[in-house]
Amino acid sequence: MRIHALLAGLGLVLAACQTSGPPPAPAPGQAPPGVTPSTFRMPTGTGCAGEVERFQAIMDNDLASGHTTKGVHGRVSAEIATARSSCAAGNEGGAIAQVRATRTKFGYP
Repeated sequence: MRIHALLAGLGLVLAACQTSGPPPAPAPGQAPPGVTPSTFRMPTGTGCAGEVERFQAIMDNDLASGHTTKGVHGRVSAEIATARSSCAAGNEGGAIAQVRATRTKFGYP
Protein backbone atom coordinates (compact mmCIF):
# COMPACT_ATOMS: atom_id res chain seq x y z
CA MET A 1 0.00 0.00 0.00
CA ARG A 2 2.84 2.33 0.80
CA ILE A 3 4.39 1.70 -2.67
CA HIS A 4 1.09 2.63 -4.31
CA ALA A 5 1.04 5.94 -2.45
CA LEU A 6 4.64 6.67 -3.50
CA LEU A 7 3.89 5.81 -7.12
CA ALA A 8 0.80 7.98 -7.10
CA GLY A 9 2.80 10.88 -5.64
CA LEU A 10 5.52 10.38 -8.22
CA GLY A 11 2.92 10.43 -10.97
CA LEU A 12 1.57 13.76 -9.71
CA VAL A 13 5.06 15.25 -9.57
CA LEU A 14 5.84 14.11 -13.10
CA ALA A 15 2.51 15.39 -14.39
CA ALA A 16 3.27 18.81 -12.89
CA CYS A 17 6.58 18.93 -14.78
CA GLN A 18 5.01 18.45 -18.19
CA THR A 19 4.51 21.49 -20.38
CA SER A 20 1.93 22.17 -23.01
CA GLY A 21 4.49 21.82 -25.80
CA PRO A 22 7.86 22.97 -27.04
CA PRO A 23 8.86 26.60 -26.52
CA PRO A 24 7.87 28.94 -29.35
CA ALA A 25 10.31 29.30 -32.22
CA PRO A 26 12.13 32.64 -32.50
CA ALA A 27 10.87 35.13 -35.05
CA PRO A 28 12.35 34.75 -38.55
CA GLY A 29 15.82 36.31 -38.69
CA GLN A 30 16.09 36.24 -34.92
CA ALA A 31 18.20 33.56 -33.29
CA PRO A 32 18.00 32.37 -29.71
CA PRO A 33 20.67 33.77 -27.38
CA GLY A 34 24.11 32.36 -28.15
CA VAL A 35 23.28 31.42 -31.74
CA THR A 36 24.23 33.26 -34.91
CA PRO A 37 21.06 34.30 -36.78
CA SER A 38 20.38 32.70 -40.15
CA THR A 39 20.46 36.18 -41.70
CA PHE A 40 24.16 36.68 -40.83
CA ARG A 41 26.34 37.06 -43.92
CA MET A 42 30.12 37.27 -43.83
CA PRO A 43 31.48 40.26 -45.80
CA THR A 44 33.08 39.14 -49.07
CA GLY A 45 35.58 41.89 -49.81
CA THR A 46 39.14 41.14 -50.85
CA GLY A 47 42.53 42.19 -49.54
CA CYS A 48 42.99 44.02 -46.29
CA ALA A 49 39.58 45.71 -46.52
CA GLY A 50 37.89 42.30 -46.67
CA GLU A 51 39.98 40.98 -43.77
CA VAL A 52 39.11 44.00 -41.64
CA GLU A 53 35.39 43.87 -42.41
CA ARG A 54 35.15 40.10 -41.85
CA PHE A 55 36.82 40.31 -38.44
CA GLN A 56 34.58 43.24 -37.45
CA ALA A 57 31.52 41.25 -38.53
CA ILE A 58 32.67 38.31 -36.39
CA MET A 59 33.17 40.59 -33.39
CA ASP A 60 29.78 42.28 -33.88
CA ASN A 61 28.10 38.87 -34.12
CA ASP A 62 29.92 37.63 -31.01
CA LEU A 63 28.70 40.66 -29.08
CA ALA A 64 25.12 40.29 -30.33
CA SER A 65 25.02 36.57 -29.54
CA GLY A 66 26.56 36.99 -26.09
CA HIS A 67 29.89 35.32 -26.85
CA THR A 68 31.89 38.39 -25.82
CA THR A 69 31.44 41.42 -23.60
CA LYS A 70 31.06 45.06 -24.60
CA GLY A 71 34.48 45.78 -23.10
CA VAL A 72 36.28 43.15 -25.17
CA HIS A 73 34.29 44.14 -28.26
CA GLY A 74 35.36 47.75 -27.77
CA ARG A 75 39.05 46.88 -27.36
CA VAL A 76 39.05 44.59 -30.39
CA SER A 77 37.09 47.10 -32.48
CA ALA A 78 39.65 49.81 -31.63
CA GLU A 79 42.44 47.55 -32.91
CA ILE A 80 40.40 46.74 -36.00
CA ALA A 81 39.97 50.48 -36.60
CA THR A 82 43.76 50.86 -36.57
CA ALA A 83 44.05 48.09 -39.15
CA ARG A 84 41.29 49.74 -41.20
CA SER A 85 43.27 53.02 -41.21
CA SER A 86 46.45 51.21 -42.28
CA CYS A 87 44.52 49.55 -45.08
CA ALA A 88 43.01 52.84 -46.25
CA ALA A 89 46.51 54.38 -46.28
CA GLY A 90 47.65 51.64 -48.67
CA ASN A 91 49.54 49.51 -46.17
CA GLU A 92 47.97 46.19 -47.20
CA GLY A 93 50.52 43.92 -45.51
CA GLY A 94 50.59 45.96 -42.33
CA ALA A 95 46.80 45.98 -42.04
CA ILE A 96 46.54 42.22 -42.55
CA ALA A 97 49.31 41.67 -40.00
CA GLN A 98 47.45 43.88 -37.51
CA VAL A 99 44.23 41.90 -37.99
CA ARG A 100 46.07 38.61 -37.52
CA ALA A 101 47.86 39.87 -34.41
CA THR A 102 44.57 41.06 -32.90
CA ARG A 103 42.88 37.75 -33.69
CA THR A 104 45.71 35.86 -31.99
CA LYS A 105 45.80 38.21 -29.01
CA PHE A 106 42.08 37.71 -28.33
CA GLY A 107 41.97 34.00 -29.12
CA TYR A 108 40.37 34.00 -32.57
CA PRO A 109 41.72 31.42 -35.03
